[in-house]
Amino acid sequence: MNMNPTPHKTALKSMTGYAQARAEQDGWALRISLRSVNHRFLDLRLRLPEGFEAVEPLVRQVLRDRLRRGHIDVTLHFEPVGPAAVQVNSQLAEAYLRAAEDLRRKFDLRAEPDLVAVMRLPGVVAAAGAPNGAFSEELQERLAGRISACLGEALERLEEMRRTEGAQLAAEMARRLDSIADHAGRIEVLAERTRPAYARRLEARLKELLGTTPLDPARLAQEAALLAERGDVSEEIARLRSHVDQFRKLLAAAGEVGKKLDFLLQEMQREANTILSKTPGVEAEGLEITDLALEVKSEIEKLREQVQNVE
Repeated sequence: MNMNPTPHKTALKSMTGYAQARAEQDGWALRISLRSVNHRFLDLRLRLPEGFEAVEPLVRQVLRDRLRRGHIDVTLHFEPVGPAAVQVNSQLAEAYLRAAEDLRRKFDLRAEPDLVAVMRLPGVVAAAGAPNGAFSEELQERLAGRISACLGEALERLEEMRRTEGAQLAAEMARRLDSIADHAGRIEVLAERTRPAYARRLEARLKELLGTTPLDPARLAQEAALLAERGDVSEEIARLRSHVDQFRKLLAAAGEVGKKLDFLLQEMQREANTILSKTPGVEAEGLEITDLALEVKSEIEKLREQVQNVE
């Protein structure tokens, strides 16, 4: 029995999705629902009807083979095809009622058993002919095969929805990367214009301190150059562009890239923070660089929110 459908190699996938599949077996309808939301790891939560415990390990294995990240809710329904009929386990109901009567007498309680509450107790009422208790090996094999096929179909639909949402996420993130790259280019141009501003800033400060004492032009130029070097952001711009390029390549790559994208965003945030720290108080160009660097940080934060939903 093969419970492991061949996984797909796909482009970017979201971790959000919903899918459902249905199959019939021996007069019964099997329906599997899958709901997926973002999660750092693969977190599976299964809801199976009573009597289906034997197939749980197989279901979990199929899901682990196809999915890598996300919180996945799996609900399996098993219901009769056609008019529904029920059967009552009278002996079990009687045992519940005897236990309730013993408790009432022991603790001198006045409450009477509620019929609806008794019918809701495990095993009292079940669909007629439903699997109950231990399966025979033959029935387990037959059900496992049907569940495998139905689960595979539901996974195909879930993966298709996740790929569709992934493509939309990729397009939105690409637009934000364009914005970051544009801001980086503008910062680079403005940074070149700030070099003379360092000399003017230094000269004004020295005149304020020295008064009428003559300034050595050569020394002034040297100190201004050192100041400009400390404020140089060309390396940060180059690294920021490199991270943007790597980010674009990962968006187009197959496989699980969410964690790699998150790491790149941390590095991009570091470069933006360094640019901000290097360009305070340098005339109008410096203020404009600050505004642009803040815009870059804003775009990075929005990208980080979106990356949280990428497998």
